[in-house]
Amino acid sequence: MENKSIIFFENKKYSIKKLFPKNTFKKNSVINFVKSLNNAKQNDLTFYDSKNYFKLANSTKASYCITTKKLADDLPQNVEKIIVKNVLFELAKILKKIFPTADIDYPDLTVKKPLSKNFKFVKFGNNVLIGNKVKIGKNSIIGSNTIIENKVMIGNNCIIGSGVVIKNSIIGNNVIIQDGCKIGQKGFGFIPVPGENIKFPHIGRVVIEDKVEIGSNCTIDRGSVDDTKIGSNSYLDNQVHIAHNVKIGSDCMIAGQVGFAGSSIIGNKVSIGGQAGISGHLKIGNNVKIGGGSGVVKDIEDNQIVMGYPAVPFRQFLKDKKK
Repeated sequence: MENKSIIFFENKKYSIKKLFPKNTFKKNSVINFVKSLNNAKQNDLTFYDSKNYFKLANSTKASYCITTKKLADDLPQNVEKIIVKNVLFELAKILKKIFPTADIDYPDLTVKKPLSKNFKFVKFGNNVLIGNKVKIGKNSIIGSNTIIENKVMIGNNCIIGSGVVIKNSIIGNNVIIQDGCKIGQKGFGFIPVPGENIKFPHIGRVVIEDKVEIGSNCTIDRGSVDDTKIGSNSYLDNQVHIAHNVKIGSDCMIAGQVGFAGSSIIGNKVSIGGQAGISGHLKIGNNVKIGGGSGVVKDIEDNQIVMGYPAVPFRQFLKDKKK
């Protein structure tokens, strides 16, 4: 289902020397893509800004890496280091050069009423608009007043509700997306500098695997550099917000008004009660249960039950309540 070759944004080609003219490089390669440490390959540019990602930095296959002087020695010797003071600020500037349209969600002006000859086995409600190169599988239904922007892929036997907007996304088979959802928009990311907030371009996608159900009025942001992903057979209740780069495993159950901050990784068979909040850059293990209204601010190992703010093991929560 997932097509890794799909790029939703204009991708300008630059040599590494043109991007960083003040630096000296062994080889002046054209940058293939900008990727995270674990996904980067030869002729890719990556970035390393925190010791939390030491293991990924130590094994990255990237040719070039934006980092700080303090972190540079963590990278393999064959990776050419680009030393800067503020990694994310420099990365934002480079992304803006390579992907000039990824920092603002410009409306897709190619959208128009779908032609039946192009979608012979798809049913459409009233006022549906479809962008260029959109693919929709057999026996799928698209509700009224829904907009599906250019290059989006939707699998077979899907039900997309009314008033839905989907962009920059790849959706599997047997997926249900209920009314009012917004999927694939830019996430909340900027670099504050004096007098201005520099928008951080979001070049990632949303990838939704098979048999996922998404409740009404959910928002799922596309990834900034990585993809945002929802694993197969996971269910989201109404008004759930998933920020950029979040990865939710398979067979998860997430109740209404849960919010995920960016870049957190959620394991398989995780259950989360309503109005819980998951902070950014966390790792939640498999078979974890998080009580409603909880605030998760640190990693959780497999098979744990937690509750409260900050979230603690359930037995400790009950003990603290008795005090």
